[in-house]
Amino acid sequence: MVTAEKIKLIRTQSGMTQTELANRLHVTRSNVNAWEHGHAVPSTKMLVALARLFGVSADYLLGIEEKAEFINIASLRSNEKKVLIHMYQCFQELNQTNETER
Repeated sequence: MVTAEKIKLIRTQSGMTQTELANRLHVTRSNVNAWEHGHAVPSTKMLVALARLFGVSADYLLGIEEKAEFINIASLRSNEKKVLIHMYQCFQELNQTNETER
C-alpha cells in the first residue's frame, strides 16, 4: 500500500473528512485530496503531523513499516474524540520525557 492509500485509510478509519483533516493540519482540502490521490506527497513536516495526529509512525505512512494499529473513533461525539486525542498526546509527551531521561 502506498502513502496516498495509507493517508486515506487512516483518515476514513478515524471518521474524518478531507476538510476536517485539512483544518486540523492547517492546509487546504485540495492538499489532502492531492495526497490521497497520489498527485502530491506531503512534506516531511506534514508526514510528522499526520503520524502524530493518527498515532502511527512516519515509517508506516512511507511504507517502510507495514503494520499500524488503529482505534476507530468514528462513533464518538466530538468532545469524546477531543478527550481521547488529549490523552494520547499526554502519553506521547510522557514517552518523550522518559526517553530523554534515559
